[in-house]
Amino acid sequence: MQPLASFDHSMRSRHQIQHNIETFDDRRQSTLGLRQAAVAVTVFAYNQSAAIIVTRRSTKLKEHKGQWAMPGGRIDQGEDAITAALRELHEEVNLELDETHVLGTLDDYVTRSGYVITPVVVWSDQHADELKPNPDEVESIHPFTFDELSRTDSPNLESIPQSDKLVLSMNYLDDVIYSPTAAMLYQFREVAIRARSTRVLDYDQPVFAWS
Repeated sequence: MQPLASFDHSMRSRHQIQHNIETFDDRRQSTLGLRQAAVAVTVFAYNQSAAIIVTRRSTKLKEHKGQWAMPGGRIDQGEDAITAALRELHEEVNLELDETHVLGTLDDYVTRSGYVITPVVVWSDQHADELKPNPDEVESIHPFTFDELSRTDSPNLESIPQSDKLVLSMNYLDDVIYSPTAAMLYQFREVAIRARSTRVLDYDQPVFAWS
């Protein structure tokens, strides 16, 4: 299959995205001394187009309050990454899906705060008005449309004195989303949409996300 010139929310797009992910050699990382987490990179319908669900984390949370994120969290005992991502998707935005909606996984991303995050790509036929934020975890739900995701001015790569790696971020409307969320969004764009074998593990996070 060749990359599509454009993606809408259709079965053709779903098959293309799944094919691109399945032919990508996704990589797992060692979890020794780290906590395991999973994130749902969820494609859903928005204004007759396709978008990724992004959220504003609640200001009530102890960690990373108010930051941009995708539904996700720790992998509980007895769970794998897929089970955890689907559970978190239901808990955070009221979207209940099963494993038949999973298109595959992207590379693990190791965070400065001690997590190994597995991004699980999920397809949903629900529309934006069917999603409801859990106020204990999510302030609001937003669509990161594929058109927005494909902007030529993203990603941004920034040098910081605290790291020898570049910090990666993605422009979103009039704001900026930083890694780890940005790294996973960028890899989804490159792998799932553009059919490129792009790695993101060597991109860093801003200092405010290190703890």
